[in-house]
Amino acid sequence: METKQFKAESKKLLEMMINSIYTHKEIFLRELISNASDAIDKLYFKSLTDDSVGMNKDDFEILISLDKDNRTITISDNGIGMTKDELENNLGTIAKSGSLDFKTKNDLGEDVDIIGQFGVGFYSAFMVSKLVTVRSKAYGSDTAYEWQSEGVDGYTIEECDKSKSGTEIILKIKDNTEEEKYDEYLEQYRLQSIIRKYSDYIRFPIKMDVEHQRKKEGTEDEYEKFIERETINSMIPIWKKNKNELKDEDYNTFYKEKFFDYTDPIKHIHVKTEGTATYNALMYIPAKAPYDYYTKEFEKGLQLYANGVLIMDKCADLLPDYFSFVKGLVDSEDLSLNISREMLQHDRQLRLIAKSIEKTVKNELTKLLKNEREKYEEFYKAFGLQLKAGVYSSYGMNKDTLKDLLMFVSSNEDKLVTLEEYVSRMREDQKYIYYATGESITRIKSLPQTEMVADKGYEILYLTENIDEFALKMLANYNEKEFKSVSAGDLDIETPEEKEEIKAKSEENKEMFDFMKDALSGKVKEVRLSQRLKSHPFCLTSDGELSLEMEKVLNAMPSDNKVKAEKVLEINSDHGIFAKLQSLYNTDKEKLKKYSQLLYTQSLLIEGISIEDPVEFSNMICELMMD
Repeated sequence: METKQFKAESKKLLEMMINSIYTHKEIFLRELISNASDAIDKLYFKSLTDDSVGMNKDDFEILISLDKDNRTITISDNGIGMTKDELENNLGTIAKSGSLDFKTKNDLGEDVDIIGQFGVGFYSAFMVSKLVTVRSKAYGSDTAYEWQSEGVDGYTIEECDKSKSGTEIILKIKDNTEEEKYDEYLEQYRLQSIIRKYSDYIRFPIKMDVEHQRKKEGTEDEYEKFIERETINSMIPIWKKNKNELKDEDYNTFYKEKFFDYTDPIKHIHVKTEGTATYNALMYIPAKAPYDYYTKEFEKGLQLYANGVLIMDKCADLLPDYFSFVKGLVDSEDLSLNISREMLQHDRQLRLIAKSIEKTVKNELTKLLKNEREKYEEFYKAFGLQLKAGVYSSYGMNKDTLKDLLMFVSSNEDKLVTLEEYVSRMREDQKYIYYATGESITRIKSLPQTEMVADKGYEILYLTENIDEFALKMLANYNEKEFKSVSAGDLDIETPEEKEEIKAKSEENKEMFDFMKDALSGKVKEVRLSQRLKSHPFCLTSDGELSLEMEKVLNAMPSDNKVKAEKVLEINSDHGIFAKLQSLYNTDKEKLKKYSQLLYTQSLLIEGISIEDPVEFSNMICELMMD
């Protein structure tokens, strides 16, 4: 019996497979089952026009047999089979695709659904096998042939006995090594789990002889083993069913079983598109964020199927980061079963699908916001942070996509409102969208800076998450209305008369304010009269783009490069403290220096900013109390 050599390309691929080109070796079973389905498809297709085949769809099956003692797995099908030449061409030469040839040669329209490219996937068998034997008999042929190989050294082909058409592949599983435990593939439950994971929706039954136990008749505690042939796969993907066949309960059950969640999703999205991007998709918006969602360990992505066969458990390229909370799957006829992760990144069809999915998710969230407000708010509390991060990231590239999905708690209603809702009820004379930042709603409401804005009747958005102000700064405006922090330098809410009064008082007290600024030794850019305070004596604000809250957030990050906002200490001229400061400026400038330090440190505490020396601050208070 002559040993034949693999072609150079085949030998190279085989070496890669033996050294595991795939991260997960378990996909060998997926590949071989897909090839078996492919072979059955061909004979089933032939039966539609050739009555002599004598088989209907219910007659076809794929059988997985396990022989633990001999360390073999056998994958059998009753499909079209292969001739001697086809065995040699398909298994001895890489990139020779019987499936592709079949697709191009048939003339019965586009309903023929061939999954794989026989050849590439077949070599994955060598990732777990030290010997691969293929016995095949082509439909209509009187002779069967056996192809056998131990790897890169070559293969043999000879006649063999096989009564019916079809193919059986026998894998002699490798022995365990220190790095790899091949014994796992000889466990019945492991093979079943692989089939359900990757091949659950192959449209022909995948059967296994499953061992069970039952109580012996006439005994109380004696059991006997028996074998029962069971169908492992479900065969009909839920996402390929018509929507009118399915209820919410069906969608929710599938979600909880498939994606290991114990709560129903907020929404399911079931779409089928044809055209430039042809695919079926079933996606879900979860009710709660996974425990690791906001960590580096979280891995986003949708399951990716090619004609019902799982080719990637989490395809990150299908979802933008700001929609990474979406769970689900995509099934496309236009993707190759053997496409690699690296190739997917450059696949034009995948990019078209991803763009379509992004648009679909955006539209569904918009509809949820408009039609099911409570559900949207539930979603937003779980994943709003991700949307705001999406606005800020990539230099604001996606802000127009996301801006209408953002929500913030409003001072008017004490509940979440959209930017559109805020702008729609702005007063005619209102120039800005006002906002305030803080650790909590309660703390923000007590901030001195909010007092005058609220008193003037302007609505304020409460920002409580670190990302919030960064996102609004990136947006810059909404419907041509600029965002303005209540702690910003100029709120532009005073009447002309109020502006003149403040200007006059500021001129009168300029020397005192300059003295206080110098007393603070560069800690503030300016000390000035406040335009925003009503009952509070003083507050801290900022000039420039960097706000107090942004300084606090950025300096909390693990970095040696600390930033500094241009702080301004503002004094309320209508409060008694202002008269005290004036008096000290005229009678005791040393004490005014201490008062300036005291006011500045207190204003930091109000803002939730850590002070440098709490002991010094405490001593200063005690000293002033004793005067």
